[in-house]
Amino acid sequence: MGISIRAYARHRGVSDTAVRKAIQTGRITPEQDGTLDQERADREWERNTESPKVGSRRGVVKARTPEDIAGNGNASLLQARTVNEVVKAQTNKVRLARLKGELVDRSQAIAHVFQLARTERDAWLNWPSRVSPHMAAHLGVDPHAFHVALESAVREHLQELGELRPRVDG
Repeated sequence: MGISIRAYARHRGVSDTAVRKAIQTGRITPEQDGTLDQERADREWERNTESPKVGSRRGVVKARTPEDIAGNGNASLLQARTVNEVVKAQTNKVRLARLKGELVDRSQAIAHVFQLARTERDAWLNWPSRVSPHMAAHLGVDPHAFHVALESAVREHLQELGELRPRVDG
């Protein structure tokens, strides 16, 4: 003879309704007389019971994304509402950031960076023409030969920089 359902519920720290539901769904098996063998019931309970869900009294609340909740394809109404609330919260967060001026339009940002890079490239391409005569005079070398060498070095360096592919996707 084992212990009563209520005694086992106190032992597990759950309601007797939870124990009755576990018996009804076959997660734990009672003895012939309706009582429970505590050791066997504990093993069956651990083996056949999932970890606590989000928001349960006993479990640690784990942050979930809408994809986590809806990903299994058979979301309950509560899960669907939770997904809806999470999406609304995320949308409001983005709206607030936009109102505060913390967000920028992605296509405008890419166009702006492209224009900055083009301006810098053009400035570097024009630099040898401006400085080579002064540098050649200071060094006492042929101004044309110095200009050609300096322009070649700058173009080679810009070519190397042009091969870099920065990520703009985040």
